[in-house]
Amino acid sequence: MAETSASKLSKRIHTDGSTHYKGTTAPANPVEGDLWYDTTASSLKSYNGTEFVKVSAAIPTLSSISGDITSGSASNLTLSGTNFLSSNLVVNFVQVSDSIDVDVTVTPSSDTAATVAVPSSVYDNVTTGNAVTIKVTNSDSVESNTVNKTAIQGPYSADFLVIGGGGRGAYEGGGGAGGYRTSYNSETSGRGSSAQTALTFTSGTVYTVTIGAGDPGDATQNGTAGTADSTSISGSDISTVSSTGGGGGGYAGGTKAGANGGCGGGGSSSSGAGGSGTANEGYDGGTNAGGGGGAGSAGSTGYGGTGGAGLASTITGSSVTRASGGSGAPASSGTVAAQAGGGGFGAFNGDAGDGVANTGGGGGGYWEGGNGTAGDGGSGVVILRILASAYSGTTSGSPTVVDDGLYKVITFTGSGSITG
Repeated sequence: MAETSASKLSKRIHTDGSTHYKGTTAPANPVEGDLWYDTTASSLKSYNGTEFVKVSAAIPTLSSISGDITSGSASNLTLSGTNFLSSNLVVNFVQVSDSIDVDVTVTPSSDTAATVAVPSSVYDNVTTGNAVTIKVTNSDSVESNTVNKTAIQGPYSADFLVIGGGGRGAYEGGGGAGGYRTSYNSETSGRGSSAQTALTFTSGTVYTVTIGAGDPGDATQNGTAGTADSTSISGSDISTVSSTGGGGGGYAGGTKAGANGGCGGGGSSSSGAGGSGTANEGYDGGTNAGGGGGAGSAGSTGYGGTGGAGLASTITGSSVTRASGGSGAPASSGTVAAQAGGGGFGAFNGDAGDGVANTGGGGGGYWEGGNGTAGDGGSGVVILRILASAYSGTTSGSPTVVDDGLYKVITFTGSGSITG
């Protein structure tokens, strides 16, 4: 015999004679249509097949969310919808692959608007490009629909090494190295200065890289000690980092003093003074056929003076020395060895050594006009080190990009750009 409606109803009548549940906790195993008087909330609730909600409960909707979830950075979101009620709105953030499931309780500014600060447990763990699912639960304990927000990349740190083009060698004086500036790992910048502050890149902003060319050497006694080109990285929201080109060596029959630059050029033997280096970039050149200044020390004085020392950096993941000065001309036969770091060797009655490309090394000086040439300065370089998770992959100028653990190392040997 089929069960009647009356017999079904009798099964829902309780020991106190009521036709609904009553107590501080929801009843177990409810069926749709069951009533429960929540004595804690002092409200009558009905079971809708999924959960108990207040009878005549306000059902919230989430129509839109303005603002961004920014990976690695705090931000605020503004929620728009309906039936947020006046207090205790729970905002839920879920991103399954990043293991995020976080609730934040806020007080709505009105029944249709609320602001929530994205918690660090979300922005410190979300992966750029992943969608975070957001919903709200109002004080009637009713959930809204969901809205997705895709996490964007926030501002991030970019360490740098920027080296100017190397100065040319001359008829006697060695060329100065390009100026040397770095922010990486508390390493030393040129002229014994401290590491500089890393750059902060912003997603979508284009940063321009300009690589300074080295000055070409020549075979004349009567030349002018010029300065090589600067190397720089610039953008609309950063202070430009620029390293000055190296000063050229002094000419015995022309401009006898070495030129000023990132590192100063060595002077000629005819009482030629060494050029001055630049603060926070490099040292002075030596006098009297001396070596060009380097990022790590001044050029040596007198015939056959060696170029100033370069500096080593591990920004690429291994130690590499760059930006040494070119050695000056010897007074007799033979050569003067080049310093580690790209500076050229000095030569007697023959061609001097060029500075090595993309080290900013100074060119070597030579002696005996007409029987040799001075060394060219080496071109500069820009190296950036950023978290791989922040790298946009958008560049111009064909830099090399390699992985080093969690980081990308981007090396510009020619001018170009990188997008944050």
